[in-house]
Formats: sequence, structure tokens, C-alpha cells
Amino acid sequence: MYMKISNKFELSPKQLLIVWYAVAFIAISVIAYFAYLIGTLQQKNLLLQEDLRLLQIGQAETAKKLSDTIAIIDKNLNLTKSEQEELRGKLAQEQERVAAQQRHLDEVAGTVGTLEKLTYTDEELLQKYSKVFFLNEHFIPANLSKIPAGLVHSSKNDIQIHSTVLKYLENMLRDNNDPDFDLQVISAYRSFDTQQNLKNQYTVTYGAGTANQFSADQGYSEHQLGTTVDFTTIRTGTDLSAFEETSDYQWLTQNAHRYGFTLSYPEGNDYYISEPWHWRFVGVALATKLYNEGKHFYDLEQREIDQFLVNIFD
Repeated sequence: MYMKISNKFELSPKQLLIVWYAVAFIAISVIAYFAYLIGTLQQKNLLLQEDLRLLQIGQAETAKKLSDTIAIIDKNLNLTKSEQEELRGKLAQEQERVAAQQRHLDEVAGTVGTLEKLTYTDEELLQKYSKVFFLNEHFIPANLSKIPAGLVHSSKNDIQIHSTVLKYLENMLRDNNDPDFDLQVISAYRSFDTQQNLKNQYTVTYGAGTANQFSADQGYSEHQLGTTVDFTTIRTGTDLSAFEETSDYQWLTQNAHRYGFTLSYPEGNDYYISEPWHWRFVGVALATKLYNEGKHFYDLEQREIDQFLVNIFD
């Protein structure tokens, strides 16, 4: 039996069978090839899935390790903060201990400085001498200086004052720029003997009773300290009774404390008649205290006054 392929070709059954075998072989080969490809792809897919699974496991382990590491670091940081706080506390304690030691050293140094100041400061400078304490004939201020001639009401240039007080006096007399201000010193330091002679003259002239009202006995005069001055003006001259009416006196009452001076014998004091011209240097601190509180030197107890001695020249 023959199969007619075309007008030219005709296949015999045997040939036809071969063709079908060839076609089947090709088809099977194609199917096998695609099966192989599919199997290969599936195998690769399985491998990729396994790799992905392993990667996910590794990622999870890495994440866990990272989390654990972060936890450890955080713990260490917290521990470090705790240690830092502890160290800060210890440092603060040490600083306080050092500060306490420094304060103690400062106190010791201050005490030494105070004792040294007191050693070189006449303890008599703030004593109440008006009929209370006595200065003997041998007491002379450690240092005396002449008051410049332009500041004294005298042609003589021998009026002296305690050397350290001089600068305070000069500042006081020169700081006022008022052209009508003509305050001058008429008396300052007087020795024991000078005061004795002066008192004797007053006693002869006015009688003992009257002289005792305005003149101290030798040894009881503030002038012997070298820190006390009697003021006048060019206009009033030696007439000290008119000094209270001057503008210069009013200026002193408002400003003398800033230079360490205070009025010794105001109206109504228990020692002498009012002496507006008589001013004593007691240091800026004490003079300012007296001014602010409306008090006078002899209003205070001696033990309260003594507290100002160490700083009298500060």
C-alpha cells in the first residue's frame, strides 16, 4: 500500500513508519528536553529556596546577635553612666574636702593677718580717752607727719598728724570743689606735755571749773593719739564758736564718715561742751556705721568699738 505525498513523491508503508518514528522521536526528544529544563529549573528553584531559607536563618541569627550586642552595649553604657555618676559624686566630695581645707587655711591666714595687723596697730587708737582711759606721758604715735601748709590755719608748718591718717585728711579737704569751701586744720597732734600746758593756761584764764568743761586733762585728750583734728575756716579763724554756723561744718556732718572721721563731742554729750570743730579719725567702717545709725563714738560700748581696730586703716 502506498501513501501519496504529492504528485512526485509517494512513501511506502515502511518509509511512512520511519517518518512516524522520526516524528515521535523528535517529539519525545523535545518533551524530554523541556522536562529536563523544567526539572533543572525546579532543582535550581529548590536550591534558591534553600539558599533563601539559609539566608533568612542567617539574617535572623545576625539580627539576634546584633540585638544581643546592642543590649550588651546599652548595659555597658548604663554601667558607665553609673560609674560616671559615682565618680562625679566622689569628685564633688573631694572638691568639698579641698574647699574646706582651703577655707580653714584662709581662716588661719586671716587670723595670722589679723594678729599681724594688731601687732602693728596701736591698741589705743580706738579707746575712749575722754575722762575714761588714760594715756601716759610716754605715749607718742608710731609715726607722725606734718600737715601740708596749704591745709592748716597757721603760718607755722609744724602741725602734725598720724602718718597713716594724713592721706584720709588730705583727700577729705581736697575732694570738695566748692569755691566757698575753705576748711582748714587749726590743731591736730598734741603731746602729753603740750596738753598739760594748754590745760594750765585755760585753767588760769577761765578757772578750773570752766576749763574742765571744754579742755581735757593731759593723758585724756584725743589729740595725743595723733588721729584727731580741730577744724576752722578762713572766715572764722580762731573763733571756733562760729564754726557750727558755717557750710563747711554742715558738709562735714554729711561727708566726714566717708573719710573715716566722726564728731567726738556733739550737743548733749556726757564729757564736754559741744565741740563742732573736734573730729576724730576712727576708720571708714566705724565712722560709716555711726553715721548710718545716727550715733556717736561714745555711744558705743568699748568692746563693740574694739572690733573695728584691726581694719581701722583699710
